[in-house]
Amino acid sequence: MSSSQMQEKAANFAWVLRSNPMVHWWFKILMVGAFLGILIFWGVDGFNMNTFQNNFVMLKLNDSEVFLKSHLEKPQQIDLNLTHQHLAKTHVNLDTLTQTHQHNNNISNSTPQVSSNFTKAPPPTENPWISAEFGSNYSSNLLSRWLTPGGEPCKDSKTVDIRVPNLDGNNNNIELSTGDIHEIVFQALDDLGNPHCLGGDYFETDLSGENWKARPPIKDMGNGTYTFSLQVHPDFPGDYNLTIILLFRHYEGLKFSPTRFAFDKILRVIPIKFRKSASLLPEIRQCNKFDYTKDVWSGRWTRHARNDSCPISDDGRYRCQEPSFPCQHPWCDGPLGLLESNGWIYSTHCSFKLFSTKEAWNCLNNRWIFWWGDSNHCDTIRNILNFVLDVHDVRLCSRIFDKNITNPSNPSQTVRFTSIFNGHPNDTGNYQGLNSLINAEYRQLLKGYFSENVVPDTIIMNSGLHDGVFWSNIRQFVNGADFAAAFWAEVIEGVKGRGIVSPEVIYRTTVATGGYARKLAFNPQKMEAFNGVVLDKLRQYGVLDRVIDDFDMTYPWHYDNRCNDGVHYGRAPLKMKWRDGQIGHQYFVDLMLCHVLINALCVRAVAYIPLTVLAVPASILTLGGGYLFGLPVGFVADSIGATIGAGAAFLLGRTLGRSYVISKLKDYPKFRAVAIAIRRSGFKPITFALVYVGTTLKDLSDVTHGWHEFSKPVG
Repeated sequence: MSSSQMQEKAANFAWVLRSNPMVHWWFKILMVGAFLGILIFWGVDGFNMNTFQNNFVMLKLNDSEVFLKSHLEKPQQIDLNLTHQHLAKTHVNLDTLTQTHQHNNNISNSTPQVSSNFTKAPPPTENPWISAEFGSNYSSNLLSRWLTPGGEPCKDSKTVDIRVPNLDGNNNNIELSTGDIHEIVFQALDDLGNPHCLGGDYFETDLSGENWKARPPIKDMGNGTYTFSLQVHPDFPGDYNLTIILLFRHYEGLKFSPTRFAFDKILRVIPIKFRKSASLLPEIRQCNKFDYTKDVWSGRWTRHARNDSCPISDDGRYRCQEPSFPCQHPWCDGPLGLLESNGWIYSTHCSFKLFSTKEAWNCLNNRWIFWWGDSNHCDTIRNILNFVLDVHDVRLCSRIFDKNITNPSNPSQTVRFTSIFNGHPNDTGNYQGLNSLINAEYRQLLKGYFSENVVPDTIIMNSGLHDGVFWSNIRQFVNGADFAAAFWAEVIEGVKGRGIVSPEVIYRTTVATGGYARKLAFNPQKMEAFNGVVLDKLRQYGVLDRVIDDFDMTYPWHYDNRCNDGVHYGRAPLKMKWRDGQIGHQYFVDLMLCHVLINALCVRAVAYIPLTVLAVPASILTLGGGYLFGLPVGFVADSIGATIGAGAAFLLGRTLGRSYVISKLKDYPKFRAVAIAIRRSGFKPITFALVYVGTTLKDLSDVTHGWHEFSKPVG
């Protein structure tokens, strides 16, 4: 876009500002409304820290904070012992299940006495969501466990079965409560039924109901025992099946040729009824920037619509709901029908927005996204273009792809996608993975995109499936991942050294291979381990900014080939026979990834609010908003962010920081006098403040009416 065009655009926007009085009134109403809200909040009779403490009880359980809202009008003493028991996780181990349920019943029948005439039931409890972590020093710990010596009969044996105390032999009559965390412990057994006392077995787990699919992540205790947690949201009670599959024994999935070692036996299919309980879970909120710093996700797919008579169209697509069919709060935001998933949606510790074409273009406009990974990136780029951005002249994304994409509905909007395949330094080859970086010409090709004055603003990378074929053992892959992380650290430091803003790095974990591919060289055990190693190395070199766990997202659909061809979840729709013998296939898993990626790319604006609270100078935030989003969008985003941030700062000062401020007032007599005046009559001081604000708004009006003087073309 030429400079004259930019000046004309600015001039036009300035004309709108000075000619439309609604702009000025919007500013005045916004600011006056904010101060009136503060005035009302300040003047609420009886609000102080004492009543706040009586209304909310904070408990620290298992490193999680839980809030209980009192339903009593007057403060009462809460039996913390009973509350602790009621909130405790359900442990299914050598204790009996019935004992666990009896504890809950005892709690509900033994609440504190409010009066001599009746007892009041305890309020609903709020539990944390389950989560999983790789842990620190993942690479070295993995190597240590892999090299653990045997030498004892229980270590040299092989796992062939498991024992799940109290779930086994219950005649399919197992009931668990929704909302609560139910920890399951099981023991690996050898062919004689004796305990196997060495870790490294790879179990696949699946918890599925009619409207819920999730992978309960397993924790290997290293001694032949394993744990995982079950949790279902209270909105999804009903009948479920818990499936446990032993895919590989003692890290045999990490071998160079693992196919002949695959065990792949279904050990348990356990029916479980989840009954609705009073336990609550924190409401899932929409993801912000900081939610993408979590290395491992523990999400679930939930279903909010179903059309069993949905036929496949001639172009291979399943349009089971109208495109405008809405998401159900809080599981997602936006038109669920765009996903073409027949009602399924993925969420994790946060939920995601589904973008309309216009919203996606507004986010990606003038961006340069650099992709480095396996051919799954090619599928995702094509699906973003065809399904999200409504660009249909790109039917194929080659392994080396570099193209400026123009919005067909608004030619002024463009985005640049560059994708470089990492499966081989020669884009026609395969099965090199990270080892491609050994080739000097390939490294120079990558560096070339970051050596000019304009560089990509985001790098989306993954390790890829090809690594599973190339590296002969985990030790060699750790070294290869270290080399790759060091290379990208050098690239980014080179950009910073030239005084240019460095790109953000998003790591998209490699998919869970499906169906027949579960036993091949890129099997789920190996890919999950490789994901952890790469994340560990990228963090060590300070390269990583955000993570998208595509492994967790694809895992619930990896048991067969309905949603994948074994190695790809984003193959283009086609009305032809699929690998599983049916006509057509499901492609919505990769469409979900498309929207998750755009979520990660579009979360910058929320930083204004916490930065305002932290007193970062407004000029920096305002200039940054204009630079990132342009004049119109930045104008609105900065205004809203500043207002909400100021309100948040006030609320923090009024509540959590109140006691600290009061303690400091004794050193400042003038401030103490103002505080006393506001306490006695808050209206007058705030009114005087609004007079000053009105003057500021008048100055702003003068500036906007004279804006055209600054935006006239020079010469």
